[in-house]
Amino acid sequence: MTTLPIMMERVIILFNLDNEKLEGLKAVHTANEIYQQPTVWNKFVATLNDQKNEIKNFVHSIYDKHDQVRVIMTGAGTSAFAGDTLVPILRSQHKEKVQFEAIATTEIVSNPDQYLFEDAATILVSFARSGNSPESVAAVTLGNQIVKDFYQVVITCNKNGQLATNSKNDENSIVILTPDEAHDQGFAMTSSYTSMMIAAYTLFSKKEFDLNVIPNAEKLVEKVATTVDQVLDLDFDRIVYLGSGSLGQLAHESALKMLELTAGKVVAIHESSLGFRHGPKSILNEKSIVTLFMSSDSYTRKYDLDILRELVLDGKVNVIALTEKADPEVEKLANWTIAVNDGEHALANDFSLALLYIIFAQVISLKKSIQLGITPDNPSPDGLVNRVVKGVTIYEK
Repeated sequence: MTTLPIMMERVIILFNLDNEKLEGLKAVHTANEIYQQPTVWNKFVATLNDQKNEIKNFVHSIYDKHDQVRVIMTGAGTSAFAGDTLVPILRSQHKEKVQFEAIATTEIVSNPDQYLFEDAATILVSFARSGNSPESVAAVTLGNQIVKDFYQVVITCNKNGQLATNSKNDENSIVILTPDEAHDQGFAMTSSYTSMMIAAYTLFSKKEFDLNVIPNAEKLVEKVATTVDQVLDLDFDRIVYLGSGSLGQLAHESALKMLELTAGKVVAIHESSLGFRHGPKSILNEKSIVTLFMSSDSYTRKYDLDILRELVLDGKVNVIALTEKADPEVEKLANWTIAVNDGEHALANDFSLALLYIIFAQVISLKKSIQLGITPDNPSPDGLVNRVVKGVTIYEK
């Protein structure tokens, strides 16, 4: 008698949880979409390199037509925070005729005359996972109505979304599509957020994307859960994210991830390393933790170290410090230290660090959600908040 082999489903472990458990917890989409990011980035960077001449020629042809150009990076929620994170880096590289700004669609749509100007040549960079958010579509409509020389870059995960389809025959628009895998199916934006930022950085930065980020990300997704699980042993219900410059803006997205995935059960705020003393520090109590995103810039890092020393001296909270390289002083001060670059080469800038630091914020939000008995793939099953926003009325201008 021939004995047939028993076919067993492969057990996959993501962040110390196997696939069967993730399915049961309704967390499989979110966990996979966080974990897949290094692979998605690698694929996307190759695609962007093939498209680089076309997309760069589009924006440079606009620069050549005008004495001054505004580049407004926009979106709502996480999509808005993509622009917030990028603008400080891009602004520092373009100090002449191109002015980078981050303005949320929710601000543009409700106050168009404060943000859109008829005689200011403008490139509106729309970040959008679905491309169907009413404010995103309305911001483009208003731009076309108000601005005489109006151009659009759509960076989206959905080729069938309204933003992408509305731009097909518009010679003043270009669409950059992320890989299909980045079109997150979970509630929270994770790989969509990082992929869209890589697209905009590739398009607008004067520097090449730092490929050293990818192998470091591959290592981080494998080991970060060990530290996260230690932090989760604390009974915290408040978390503060701190950083400077671009990393201070990344802190905003990090706080939103915790707020979204825990359905508001964990109070999450963000602030700059210097700004935290000016009132927001009042939030700290015995059930708080602070996560500090440390800059790679030697000058900026001094201020990050100062707030770390102050928090330790206060003695009221536990601190997690994320830093590029292992640092004995940081390790001595912080309760947990995560060094995200164990390679030989220094990373290019704080944008490279942001792509690594956000992985920690995504994973701790995922696992805190699970700890609280919430379903990460749909943390708001009552429909209080939705994956694509609902209930927005757009008024004619």
